[in-house]
Amino acid sequence: MRHKEQPQGPSVRVLRVGEQVRHVLSEILARGDVHDDVLATHPVSVTEVRMSPDLRHATVFVKPLLGKDEAAVLKALRTNTAYLQREVAHRIRMKYAAKLKFLADESFDEASHIDALLRDPKVARDLESGEAE
Repeated sequence: MRHKEQPQGPSVRVLRVGEQVRHVLSEILARGDVHDDVLATHPVSVTEVRMSPDLRHATVFVKPLLGKDEAAVLKALRTNTAYLQREVAHRIRMKYAAKLKFLADESFDEASHIDALLRDPKVARDLESGEAE
């Protein structure tokens, strides 16, 4: 009797490479290596990098500090994608330069929204009455 295979998440290697890419991008952006006026004036946090299983594609989640001018920051990152891809490939020494795709990290906004919902007086009242039971 064969066991059903459980769906698996990313491999340790994929996670490790994603974390390396995140560190390299964070360093490049923090040091101001990208010669772009928008990126020079807006500190950017690279919150997560998700690699494809073949390591050829990287989805990079970013958040400008204080969430200011997010659209302009994303446009600047996308404009400088070729330079960033070359730098990542050079610094990590991968067989292929991963194609970078920059997206805004919405997890902070979702967390704030959930927090606001939980603080709503009606929800707080319902939660308190649920604890009394």
